[in-house]
Amino acid sequence: MAESDLILVDAPRPLVRRITLNRPEKRNALSNRLRADLIAALEAADRDADVRVTIIRGAGACFSAGYDLSREGAREPLPFHTAGGPGQWARHVVESCFRIWDLAKPVIAQVHGWCLAGGSELAAACDLVYVAEDAQIGYPPVRMMSPPDNQFHAWFCGLRPAMEMMLTGDAMDGREAVRVGFANRAFPADSLDQETVSIAERIAKIPTDVQQMNKRSVHRAMEIMGLRAAVRAGAEIQALALTTDTSRAMFDTFRQGVTKALDARDGAFDDYRTRKPPT
Repeated sequence: MAESDLILVDAPRPLVRRITLNRPEKRNALSNRLRADLIAALEAADRDADVRVTIIRGAGACFSAGYDLSREGAREPLPFHTAGGPGQWARHVVESCFRIWDLAKPVIAQVHGWCLAGGSELAAACDLVYVAEDAQIGYPPVRMMSPPDNQFHAWFCGLRPAMEMMLTGDAMDGREAVRVGFANRAFPADSLDQETVSIAERIAKIPTDVQQMNKRSVHRAMEIMGLRAAVRAGAEIQALALTTDTSRAMFDTFRQGVTKALDARDGAFDDYRTRKPPT
């Protein structure tokens, strides 16, 4: 199986493909090149008769802390063509998520550590989400930039939890993610690998020609209720949000360094990387 320096691909069980995001030194920040490799690997698994289910996980301390906001990351070309003009990035992100959504075979997100911003959008695009009990899942960009590109929160979590997440930018742990409906189940961090692979094994017992219909039946029900149209509408609101004075000022601070800008954003909340250790 092909590998790049940004993803690792293995087969932990027969008929189970596993993709590991491999930028642990960058908290698996989703650069365009990593996203291109991930999409290619997912589509390769979807075409492979020896694969029935795919797991996505992160190397190192977390699943993913979000999109790569560095200057270097911003210069990389998009993984695939999306029509240009205002809102291109948000539309591109939504199209990326629906590329996963529309695959024939089930995709599982295995989440530990930080699962923030674009990382949470990637997990939400998967069919099943299994999390470590102490995982931290959130969308802190709502504090100074915009709502999500892929606005899944109200659909998966319900009105009240979604509104609280949007109005605070706070993270929820794995147990809370299960309670509100973002994730399927939470496990102790040291057993997450084993438990996720065990569930994937059970899924892989069902042939793909049957499983793809099972998957689509659930997705079509959500789409009839308006999920696909609502997520696309959310992308337009995200693009509009980036025109506000506060959002533009936040992007200006990135020129002084992404870490410094994020610390300034979260310092008043005493969370994420700014959390003070207990005394």
